[in-house]
Amino acid sequence: MKLHTRIREVTERIALRSRATRAFYLAAVSTAAAEGTRRGNLGCANQAHGFAACGPGDKATLRQGKAANLGIITAYNDMLSAHQPYERFPDLIRAAAREAGGVAQVAGGVPAMCDGITQGEKGMELSLFSRDVIALSTVVALSHQTFDGAIFLGICDKIVPGLVMGALAFGHLPAMFIPSGPMTSGYSNDDRKLLRQQYAEGRVSREELLDAESKSYHEPGTCTFYGTANTNQMMMEIMGLHLPGSSFVNPNTPLRDALTREATRRALEITSLGSNYTPVGVMLDERAFVNGLVGLLATGGSTNHTMHMVAMAAAAGIRLEWNDFADLAEIIPTLVRVYPNGKADVNHFHAAGGMGFVMRELLHAGLLHGDVRTVWGTGLEDYTKEPMLNADGEIVWRPGALVSGDETLLRGVSNPFETHGGLRVADGNLGRSIVKTSAIALDRYVIEAPALVFHSQDEMLGAFLAGELYRDAVVIVRFQGPKANGMPELHKLLPPLQAVQKHGYKVALVTDGRLSGASGDVLSAIHVTPEAAAGGAIGKICDGDIIRIDATTGELNALVEASEWDARSQAIADLSESHYGVGRELFASFRREVSTADHGASIFAGAGTTVPEYAETPMVTTNV
Repeated sequence: MKLHTRIREVTERIALRSRATRAFYLAAVSTAAAEGTRRGNLGCANQAHGFAACGPGDKATLRQGKAANLGIITAYNDMLSAHQPYERFPDLIRAAAREAGGVAQVAGGVPAMCDGITQGEKGMELSLFSRDVIALSTVVALSHQTFDGAIFLGICDKIVPGLVMGALAFGHLPAMFIPSGPMTSGYSNDDRKLLRQQYAEGRVSREELLDAESKSYHEPGTCTFYGTANTNQMMMEIMGLHLPGSSFVNPNTPLRDALTREATRRALEITSLGSNYTPVGVMLDERAFVNGLVGLLATGGSTNHTMHMVAMAAAAGIRLEWNDFADLAEIIPTLVRVYPNGKADVNHFHAAGGMGFVMRELLHAGLLHGDVRTVWGTGLEDYTKEPMLNADGEIVWRPGALVSGDETLLRGVSNPFETHGGLRVADGNLGRSIVKTSAIALDRYVIEAPALVFHSQDEMLGAFLAGELYRDAVVIVRFQGPKANGMPELHKLLPPLQAVQKHGYKVALVTDGRLSGASGDVLSAIHVTPEAAAGGAIGKICDGDIIRIDATTGELNALVEASEWDARSQAIADLSESHYGVGRELFASFRREVSTADHGASIFAGAGTTVPEYAETPMVTTNV
């Protein structure tokens, strides 16, 4: 199918914008690749340290230096449902590597915190920064330079983007991402949402709410709603970092284990010692990132990726901008309705046709670059297939679903839920913001109402409990950006706002904080930049100002006379409480150095997006 003109245009302008930085990055990848297997260049003592703890067989293989060694970077811990299944994976991977003539070693671990646990708590203010910590931890783990490829075990919110950023710092190595899969379906999403609203209004007890939440989050695996964790899995598959069809297979099943073994075998094949060398830094080019953006828009994925994708791309010398998201959103249809954008969960999505169906529809409509490199080979056509076990228990791939098994949650390009993607970029005198439209009813796309201004979630919740929010209002929650307090997710805001909305009031939210993949059905302009703590215009808003959000035209304005607006001073907030306790004092340098939301909200703002002053733009060879 001929590539859509808009896809080509956006890809070309990204490549042009990134020409110098991408060239510098690829030259570094080429230089590292030319050194060959670094392990063989280490001194004898260095090598001996590297395999001292191995068994006799693995030690002999590594001493000979002719077989590939895979470094496993794991986010395993046994308190988080999504990462608990990874406890078994290193043994599976090591055994599979030996069978294929290679070796695998756990190179290091990275932290994996859960936003679901820290929601509304002080620890949430470390959440976004944990992504950059994970990138740094990945680099430290791979810095021993004894590996020919890497396997990454991570799945949730900041973990996968951080792992990708770290992997791209070692772009000459192949990178295989292996998911753990979602837990099986539990309590109804609609029923749980209703109970949360009722609890916010004091109509059900904490014990009743806890019972419902426990039935929802009930066993190992990712949460089943389409939040950042499951958006990560979609993105890793559509960008070619997963095996085809592997994203949403449940944990601790024969198929899941078979996919893990097959991924290990394939990871050995794509090292420089294998038959199909595929360095991740070359594989993840402008086309791959555009494919990721298309997947995000077509599935109504997490708004966190408006920052994560920018930061990940920068690690490969590629400069993404929010305008790229906005321009693609105009032509990408919404094909998926999974909670919070619908009633179904990711298990229902997978059963209805899942990723194979989505990728076939997008690919055959000319909305994906089909000729990209992947960990499975060249081209995305193989990603329209789905894995299964044959009678002998061996993994095989069969053609994926040609039609949706349930059009209430999954549709084709010819009959989408919406003709545009699930995100909008809104601009105006309040700055730039992201609006997730995939869960918003059309009659709520435009809200114009007086502002109610708060400087914290707790302050807003207090007003709600006092009955002060039951009116038409645009709720402003500011000083929640990365420089202020690490940009926490603000999910405690949603149940009260949903309750107000259910009573028939026009309500919306404007914040320089985050809502992520669990953004609900309240019109929300989030990630407002510049943020209040950096002097952004959101800091000028006063109670009663008329605020207009238009998700159709992409408008975010305070309807205040220009002369009055220009004369206003910025609000001031005491942020000291957010800078100490729960380790937040150790992140002062992060808050100081972090970039704006539209530049990835990263401490690595200059890495990958500028060419170092000491470097000339190099000649590039990409034949690695």
